Amino acid sequence: MNRALDKFNQLVDALSELPTIGKKSATRLAYHIVMRDNYVGMRVAHAIEDALGSLKRCRNCGGMSEDELCSICSDERRDMSLLCIVESAKDILLLEENGLFDGRYFVLETLDELTMQRLELVVQEGVREIIFALTPSISNDALILYIEEQLSEFEVNFSKIAQGVPTGVSLENIDILSLTRALEDRVRV
Repeated sequence: MNRALDKFNQLVDALSELPTIGKKSATRLAYHIVMRDNYVGMRVAHAIEDALGSLKRCRNCGGMSEDELCSICSDERRDMSLLCIVESAKDILLLEENGLFDGRYFVLETLDELTMQRLELVVQEGVREIIFALTPSISNDALILYIEEQLSEFEVNFSKIAQGVPTGVSLENIDILSLTRALEDRVRV
């Protein structure tokens, strides 16, 4: 690397740390921001700063929010009897963007005692069905069985998205038709 371009190289390195951005893409982006359209660079920098300062996890579901409760958890028109458990907040974005689900969500990035307590509190609010929208895998199947056992005292039906989703593929990489069918054709656990 050219030592005379330390700041440019630092920008390339920072951009290449983002998911799906390799060195070539990072270099193209950095060049565009710095040499072609630095207004875009300033807008991106400002948007990142605003997002980092404003976004947090919803205290109920763990999704992204600018308030204590996200717009989904605070929406009384949602079906409170349906709870969809997902792996990350971006899975909520995907399902919501396509209008596939009208219940509430619960992000399950890690499973510890505090997470189970939060999940139990949500279930006590009238949940009748829990839908697991997790990437199909043996470890996630074990996780589903564990959660089902932990919540056995509640009158809740358990289902998971149908096997239209290939094993080991995250929801963001599934075409909308497969995702729609998987959610509509979910199976009892």
